[in-house]
Amino acid sequence: MTPSAQVARRTGIATILLGTAVLAAACASNNGSGTAASSPSSSSAAATPSQAATSSSPAASSGSSAAATPSAGTAGCATGNLKAAVVTGEGGAAAGSTYYPLNLTNTSKSSCYLFGYPGVSFVTGPSGSQIGEPASRNPAVAPRTVIVAPGGTAHVTVQVVDALNYSKSDCQPVTAHWLKVFPPGQFTALYIKFTATTCSVKLPAKLGVPLTVDAVKGGAGQPGQGL
Repeated sequence: MTPSAQVARRTGIATILLGTAVLAAACASNNGSGTAASSPSSSSAAATPSQAATSSSPAASSGSSAAATPSAGTAGCATGNLKAAVVTGEGGAAAGSTYYPLNLTNTSKSSCYLFGYPGVSFVTGPSGSQIGEPASRNPAVAPRTVIVAPGGTAHVTVQVVDALNYSKSDCQPVTAHWLKVFPPGQFTALYIKFTATTCSVKLPAKLGVPLTVDAVKGGAGQPGQGL
């Protein structure tokens, strides 16, 4: 082979090798950029915690149970820190019953909470005996925690069935002048002057009970307010 032919051959080989190297580098470069652009799995995984926190925040803030849960420093409303009063007035009568809001006002300087049903019964007086049956629990209002601020008021609704709905022999009606009220979770009672005609004995089961009470609700009750 002539010297000129050898030179030409070497030049051609070098050109081929150079082109191969350039092509390989280009391929490597394309592969690298494709991987970075198509790695949403890593980026989405990193974003997941913040996305979860963002999506769960509105639910938590709007949850009634979270908003109604008392803080660690909030105690249940003690009997000695409550003032009770029955709201009387026009209206509130329906289907042989009369509905009376019973307000519980926080007289202390700290917030407290009430949850559930009070114990309510007619009595002959603050140191007297119970008249008839205690109030049964009306499930019309679902129990929930009610935070009562200092000076604030919550209420329940007491339903008094007209004693004339029953026969005298079954009911043995009498006029009561006092209500005995145990605030939810308390073992000391409040006494309220309140006059109504009620049954003095336990009625047959098929006739129900002449006195019922629902769960505590926020705010003061109004005259004529039903359940």
